[in-house]
Amino acid sequence: MATRSKKASSKGGGSVVSAVLKLAKDGGAKIVDYRFTDMPGMWQHFSSPIGTLGADTFAEGVGFDGSSIRGFQAINESDMLLMPDPDTAFMDPFLEIPTLVLICDIKDPITLELYDRDPRHIAIKAERYLNSTGIGDVAYFGPEAEFFIFDDVRFNQAENHAFYEVDSVEAAWNTGTDEGPNLGHKLRYKEGYFPTPPSDTLQDIRSEMMLTMLDLGIETEVHHHEVASAGQGEIDIRYDELLITADKLMKYKYVVKNVARRHGKTATFMPKPVFMDNGTGMHTHQSVWKKGKNQFFQAGTYGDLSQTGLYYIGGLLKHTPALLALTNPTTNSYRRLVPGYEAPINLVYSCRNRSACVRIPMYSTSEKAKRVEFRCPDPACNPYLAFSAMLMAGLDGIQNKILPPKPIDKNLYDLDPEETAGVKQTPGSLPEALDALEADHEFLLKGDVFSKDMIENWIDYKRVEEVDAIRLRPHPYEFTLYYDI
Repeated sequence: MATRSKKASSKGGGSVVSAVLKLAKDGGAKIVDYRFTDMPGMWQHFSSPIGTLGADTFAEGVGFDGSSIRGFQAINESDMLLMPDPDTAFMDPFLEIPTLVLICDIKDPITLELYDRDPRHIAIKAERYLNSTGIGDVAYFGPEAEFFIFDDVRFNQAENHAFYEVDSVEAAWNTGTDEGPNLGHKLRYKEGYFPTPPSDTLQDIRSEMMLTMLDLGIETEVHHHEVASAGQGEIDIRYDELLITADKLMKYKYVVKNVARRHGKTATFMPKPVFMDNGTGMHTHQSVWKKGKNQFFQAGTYGDLSQTGLYYIGGLLKHTPALLALTNPTTNSYRRLVPGYEAPINLVYSCRNRSACVRIPMYSTSEKAKRVEFRCPDPACNPYLAFSAMLMAGLDGIQNKILPPKPIDKNLYDLDPEETAGVKQTPGSLPEALDALEADHEFLLKGDVFSKDMIENWIDYKRVEEVDAIRLRPHPYEFTLYYDI
């Protein structure tokens, strides 16, 4: 069920629903778990006895209270409906009691319209809009989500104190720790890419994550340790259609966290949990196809990229400051987007330069493999919103024939001052990105993909719940800088 393309089935159709009910029976399911995504991008859920699930559930939905879900309804309009998508059914691999999982869309129970603030609905609308433009009939997305696996994490904030502490047996800071005994083989800072075990202590755990994903229908291509010394890893999943890939990424994060937990460890997709080492990104590969033909391929050009692909890059780069409010949506995201950590902070494109915001991968010269790679995003994003926003920016570039600046293949950190002055950079903070989104969001409103209400709600939520929350609290390092003034 988890691998079925949404185009290969009629959503909610009898044969698909019958297959879901058979999956539940064959798997011995006793519970059905309904999952949906809140506005920031976290899975939410509730469960019912499997006997309550029938064919009518997919047509009528299941009611729930949306007033306590972040970014959703007010208390006076809290009743909502979850509409299970039968194409998303899978048996949960972690729960002791056999449980069938269904990913759901959200409807208003009065109007029976899909809910404009439902992130998954926005992704559905983005795919529909692509078809309406005539530019293409499918957009493929392939995210490279990184993560950290720690052995211990502690943090707290009160009126009179604030601290955090993370630890990894691999980390360079543990070379002098009494581990009873300390067996050495710690990873030096920025040298986690790709030593073998025993320095890489997480090989089997990442393999287990990968095999679990394969069991859930998520095609995976490679896993490895990443650059940071303290347990950083990456598992690449094969590209797929926008909505399907967003669903897969939600399952991906669920698998990573739960496999780590099963081994007594903890996983996080926080972009920059470790000072002075590489942060966690999510380079996102994307291409637009029409009638089975890749619209980004043209042999003999720079990077074998077509004019359509070049305009797509132009749209991405033009709207990057606004995009980052959705693709890099946390205050912590901007601890990663700084010079010196392979961070993509330069608003240019290149075939080779990894500090450019957009890269044209050259691993293969085939038409099938041609795509553009937007390197800014991090996995703290809501994938439904992030993928949709990237597609909308690229389509705007195609529609308005937006040309990007000339490509730069030389090391962007070695440019002379005159060249450096001509290269624009990404916003340096979440407030800057939110300001950019507030000023530049018309491209997201096309085709009613994003609503003005959704964008305003996102900006207000981020400013109040996150930006102000950080701004109002003393930072521990301020005591080092200022206590003796």
